[in-house]
Amino acid sequence: MNLLTNLCLLLGWATAVFAQDVPPDVKVYETRRVNPYPLEIDGRLDDPAWDNVDWAGGFTQNRPNSGAAPSQKTQFKSLYDDGNIYFAIRAFDTDPEKIVNRVDRRDESDSDFVSVIIDSYFDRRTAFLFQLTPAAVRGDGIVSDDGDNFDDSWDPVWYGATNIDEQGWTAEMKIPLSQLRFSNDDDQTWGLQVHRGIFRKDEWSFWQFIPRNPPGWVSLFGQLKGLEGVKPSRRIELMPYAVADVNRFKPETDNPYRTGQSFRSRLGLDAKVALTNNLTLDMTANPDFGQVEADPSQVNLSAFEVFFEERRPFFIEGKNITDFKVGGGGPFWNDQLFYSRRIGRRPQFSPHLSSGETMEVPQPTSILSAFKITGKTQNGLSIGIVNAVTGKTNAQIDSGGIRREETVEPFTNYLVTRVQQDFNGGITSLGGMVTAVNRNIHSADLDFLNRAAYSGGVDFRHQWNERKYWANAKLNFSHIRGDRTAIIRAQRSSARFFQRPDAGYVTLDSTRTSLSGHGGTVDIGRGGNSPWRMGVTGTWRSPGFELNDLGFLRQADVLMQTSYLGYQSTRAAGFFRSYDLSFTQWQGWNFGGTRTFSGGNINGQWQFSNYWKTWMNLEWGLGGFSTAQLRGGPTIRTNGSQGFSTGINSDERRDFRMSLAGGHYRNRGNSNRSSNINFSIRYRPRNAVNIEFSPFYRMNRNQAQYVTTRSFQEADRYLLGQIDQKTLGITFRANYSVTPNLSFQYYGQPFISAGLYSKLKRVTNPRADRVQDRFHTFSANEIIYDATEDKFDFDENRDGTTDYSINNPNFKFRQFRSNFVMRWEYTPGSTLFLVWAQERTGFGSQGNFSAGNDLKALFEVYPSNFFLVKFNRWFSI
Repeated sequence: MNLLTNLCLLLGWATAVFAQDVPPDVKVYETRRVNPYPLEIDGRLDDPAWDNVDWAGGFTQNRPNSGAAPSQKTQFKSLYDDGNIYFAIRAFDTDPEKIVNRVDRRDESDSDFVSVIIDSYFDRRTAFLFQLTPAAVRGDGIVSDDGDNFDDSWDPVWYGATNIDEQGWTAEMKIPLSQLRFSNDDDQTWGLQVHRGIFRKDEWSFWQFIPRNPPGWVSLFGQLKGLEGVKPSRRIELMPYAVADVNRFKPETDNPYRTGQSFRSRLGLDAKVALTNNLTLDMTANPDFGQVEADPSQVNLSAFEVFFEERRPFFIEGKNITDFKVGGGGPFWNDQLFYSRRIGRRPQFSPHLSSGETMEVPQPTSILSAFKITGKTQNGLSIGIVNAVTGKTNAQIDSGGIRREETVEPFTNYLVTRVQQDFNGGITSLGGMVTAVNRNIHSADLDFLNRAAYSGGVDFRHQWNERKYWANAKLNFSHIRGDRTAIIRAQRSSARFFQRPDAGYVTLDSTRTSLSGHGGTVDIGRGGNSPWRMGVTGTWRSPGFELNDLGFLRQADVLMQTSYLGYQSTRAAGFFRSYDLSFTQWQGWNFGGTRTFSGGNINGQWQFSNYWKTWMNLEWGLGGFSTAQLRGGPTIRTNGSQGFSTGINSDERRDFRMSLAGGHYRNRGNSNRSSNINFSIRYRPRNAVNIEFSPFYRMNRNQAQYVTTRSFQEADRYLLGQIDQKTLGITFRANYSVTPNLSFQYYGQPFISAGLYSKLKRVTNPRADRVQDRFHTFSANEIIYDATEDKFDFDENRDGTTDYSINNPNFKFRQFRSNFVMRWEYTPGSTLFLVWAQERTGFGSQGNFSAGNDLKALFEVYPSNFFLVKFNRWFSI
């Protein structure tokens, strides 16, 4: 019996056995039509139309005391017409002067708030959130997976106003029905929740009670009834934009591409079209993301790629539908089928230049066009389709005035298709995803890239016993095709290292033109209506599993088991407002049966009655074997380790707040150790100004840091060294919000990292029990430093002849990245951006670290300055 048949039988059994009725204690609010009466959205609630409906109240506290009466009373009303739904909220407060009404950017607020959350699909899993603060700062987002995921990048066009008076404060919302998704039924029933937060008390309350540790979220909403005759909008939204930018940088003599300044201007278009009442088409042509904040600086000495979060609005919005995590925690948490940063990445080929040649490579690869279709049908079928086309990118090469082009990235099409079907009001779901990458490769220089890459997966989820228990299962596959050069590259990549000399269960096959693999995760646990949480997970990725053309995969060839047990308080008691304790255990193997890692941790978090918080983590590892440390060399034993980290946060309600955190980790024998300390100060001198200053410092000593591999006497020499690395960074942010629609934001981070190598050694017995027996440390008469060439020459047999050489591995990396963004939403949906970004980057081979001198030297580096103006205009048809 095949897997699909088994899943279908399991789904049918679950549907029959675990079907549930709507709980009897669900609250219902009856709204009324006011058409064609116009309501003025001014936050005062004095429009006579509001007299047509009754107030609803009876809110219940969620935190800190789950199930208790709130400290302040809250009421709301709702009306609708043919094009909008309206909400009026009265947030009573016996101390109106203590209401926190800070001015912030959209989706960013440390204030009192009220939220209306609407499950217009009525699928009990997905909802649209609309939030207002007393200063009329708007927040919005999409809730999915019954509260497990929240996407605040969704910025619909809606209207809100507030007012503070002697009774507290009031909020008024006008939400166009065009911004919601719902069925075509004449008589509508929607899920509804109204949520209030009182910032000075760190208190939340809900109209429809949801406990502190619930088995779901959207599934526990109340209901909104009385909606009759409303029809989904078949709207078309257009947002054309114009961009102009100037880049100023250090000119280079005899380089026609580095004259000191460049200028670009371009036009583009974003569009949103309602294909059906539940499905929306988003399109973009020639998109620009110049206003997006830069990634933080990094020095990566590991074998694996660093994961960076997506920041581009087009790809963030709707990601709740197109998300498909492969499964597995810890270092594998970010593994996923669709990692949108692959689209528009930096070109992957760098042409070889002859003497006297100069080159300019466009950064990043241009996205010609992209579209996505997202939505959810009335029957609970979620659909997500993303397609993007990136153009062929050419490097411009100049040789004494004679110019030529070389392709550095081919014309490429990326496709993602995601579906998921809900059953029994979202208690059960079955879904799948398929991705495809196809490259048009016509140059032998690009044969190292896969011509085609396909991946996919099936996921199943079920809850039972009033959603207290859950079980998930995922099965994934991958298949890549290309020239032999591309498949050799995939086999040798850090995700698998098939070339390992002791990996008898895999083979590096230089004749292959394809590679396939599989993976999956199964987990089961308990998570709701109890302070106890627990779960057990098993996950695997086969050696040939590969996702990195359009997804993200840190490492294949792994089997992993984890278990988790946690306890979370639901009510304040004694000195504590809340606390959370947990224990996690893990272990892993490769497909050759070698145990690669095992360990566990204990975590605790406490909030005290004075609103300060502290946390603690104790972690240990039992040792194992690393298949990646020698970058394709033999498996090497790793020692057990132990460490701790802890931190404390001051009262987050205050204008001045601080946090301090640090940790120390070491392995058995203390040969490797690392420490870190992080400090943060956040200050609000005024309601509209927010300043944050966050320095961090890290120290790392690793006696077996990989340096390189050399050949001698027909054998590989895996060369390591003891590294003493020190890193200093200072993150600074300043925000000034003149109004909720006009803000100025600055971000800057000076970053310095220096690594000093010593005790260079080669691997001799990588599986030896004792650390000192695994290596041979070179003596002074086996290694000579050549200061002229800045390299080390090795003479293993001491015959006076250099056997092999390596470049000086010491390094110093200095970087300062900053940007200043003015954002003005001059009319709903339309925005003007003014951006200034600066970068200073310097490299060196001196491994010594001096914070004062290095910071001074960093700001002596010639800067690159980028200025951008972006204007867009929103139209709705």
